[in-house]
Amino acid sequence: MSILEDTLAAIEVPDSNAALEAQVRLDSLTKPRGSLGYLEEIVRRYAALRRDPAANFGRGAIAVFVADHGVSAAGVSAYPKAVTVEMLRNIGAGGAAISVLARRFGYELIVTDVGVETDTSAKPFKGVRYRRVANGTANFLEGPAMTLAQAREAIEIGIEAARRAAAAGITLLGIGEMGIANSTSAAAILAAVTGLEPARLAGRGTGIDDKALAHKIQVIEAALRRHRASLDDGLSMLAAIGGLEIAAMAGVCLGAAAARLPVVVDGFIATAAVAAAEKIRRGIHEHLFFSHRSAEGGHGLALQALDVRAMLDLDMRLGEGTGAAIAMSVIETALALFHEMATFSSAGVSEKIE
Repeated sequence: MSILEDTLAAIEVPDSNAALEAQVRLDSLTKPRGSLGYLEEIVRRYAALRRDPAANFGRGAIAVFVADHGVSAAGVSAYPKAVTVEMLRNIGAGGAAISVLARRFGYELIVTDVGVETDTSAKPFKGVRYRRVANGTANFLEGPAMTLAQAREAIEIGIEAARRAAAAGITLLGIGEMGIANSTSAAAILAAVTGLEPARLAGRGTGIDDKALAHKIQVIEAALRRHRASLDDGLSMLAAIGGLEIAAMAGVCLGAAAARLPVVVDGFIATAAVAAAEKIRRGIHEHLFFSHRSAEGGHGLALQALDVRAMLDLDMRLGEGTGAAIAMSVIETALALFHEMATFSSAGVSEKIE
């Protein structure tokens, strides 16, 4: 079997018994039952995904995938494509927002070039891994963004990243991205999966004006019409209208689920990767935490359509994995309470009168 098929075969449903055992300890802590609200759900879900009733935490990491998009030639971004390679350098060098957050929270930052148009691998940037599939995608207004083989390769790069992280002792993995024009690709994917109109999903991305937003919506609508026959299957959909970094994040979701490694999804673009992964393996969203409701486009509508709950709402729309990093710190907080609070018995505190 291929890496993808082998991964899909290895995915198991979360362990409900581990969640129930974690609940027993939660109920024994010196607090009214259920008083920590969603933090308790986080602990239960973490235990179920790890298949570990003790909900042990090792280390956190954030995987950021960077690539260019051919559809940027259609004028859907306020920034030129050159920004992608410039931000690749900035993230790896430690100057980007995600770089700061990773340092602040002590998370390993794994930055991977999967398809930036400008190839810097001969003189590699500091802090960047090179797993390049192509020099960006093609313009999906003119044909498929990728070949099926390229889409599969990008997915399998993500699977391998998840496997490496799990083998290195990572127990919580965030995903993020950077790529000029990738919000156009993400909106197209989310429209294809959810059935929501592009006008309700497309956002201002890098800060486009009203005229450019109307044009962006028209571009997405045209792409969906052109590639209608390719949208029922997750792999062919990614090849038709996706991005290399989006496909890699979809691969992380699949690979991490097989490795019992909880993934924290960033915002709008990362949610599109989840939507694509869900088309490849139904139920994959059950293996994930959704970090925040982005202010980009119709992210809230997409989350609702996917029937998932975001942990935070901070009006953020930066990408890079920034929302994932902040949410990971919340998950760590929930686990610290679970492990470090005294029980009624150990503290000598009387329990509720039945």
